[in-house]
Amino acid sequence: MEKLSIAAIIEKIQNEEIFEAVSSDYSFTIKIDEYVPYVCGAVHDGHQFRQELWNNCIHTEYERWYEEDPETKTMVQSHPIVIAGMDSRFEYDLNRNPETAIYTDAWGKQLWYEPLSEEMKAKSLAKHADFYKVVHALILKIEEKFSTCIVYDMHSYNWQRWDREVPTWNLGTANVDNNRFDNEIEDWRSVLEKMPLPNNIKSTSKINDTFQGNGYFLKYITQNFNNTLVLATEIAKVYCDELAQITYPEVVSAVENYLKKELKLHAQSFYETHKK
Repeated sequence: MEKLSIAAIIEKIQNEEIFEAVSSDYSFTIKIDEYVPYVCGAVHDGHQFRQELWNNCIHTEYERWYEEDPETKTMVQSHPIVIAGMDSRFEYDLNRNPETAIYTDAWGKQLWYEPLSEEMKAKSLAKHADFYKVVHALILKIEEKFSTCIVYDMHSYNWQRWDREVPTWNLGTANVDNNRFDNEIEDWRSVLEKMPLPNNIKSTSKINDTFQGNGYFLKYITQNFNNTLVLATEIAKVYCDELAQITYPEVVSAVENYLKKELKLHAQSFYETHKK
């Protein structure tokens, strides 16, 4: 892995180079082992939190972890193109637009002892902007090369905070073209439903049950690229004890191993159907 500037990362993408890099400010990673018509993203995987913000943050390290999406990069790390955030959404949320990416409160609790200065906000928003410069260059290259692209937008959610039965997997499709991509959406839901998981975990899968796919990552790509489908894919945190902050690596591994084959097959089917 290399440490590269945003300009260098974009240049490598434009030149169709194979590389793995962390951004020079350590805010995200990107890996391209091969140029293929699909991308895996994990924008909420990050847990880093800028040190100069520590003393001003009311939320504990555990409270931040609880609302992040740990291990979502690991679940798709074997695929050829993976881009993932390294910073916590509590510094800036890559899945929100720039105007709302910096929280003042989070899940009903005030976040900062003192309001952030404009300087502190600017530092974070610069990283948000740089990430999307790379996302834009990446999807542009994939569409130019293959005419179409599918993005697997990986997230997780806290199932134990719900007071009803919720699915192991939720697909949010409110902001994609359901008429055009209906078959691929249902196929992906079906793929996830068949996933074998350890510890007697049942792999149920529904569409727009707990979340509707309103994230900025999905919206940005969908609004800027006409031939790319983004599948906002949320796994309930059955792969950890979300209350005790314990990760179950055997469950994470089971998800990754299943997706190694099945995600690739789904992406290949999408490409065969939608390529020009």
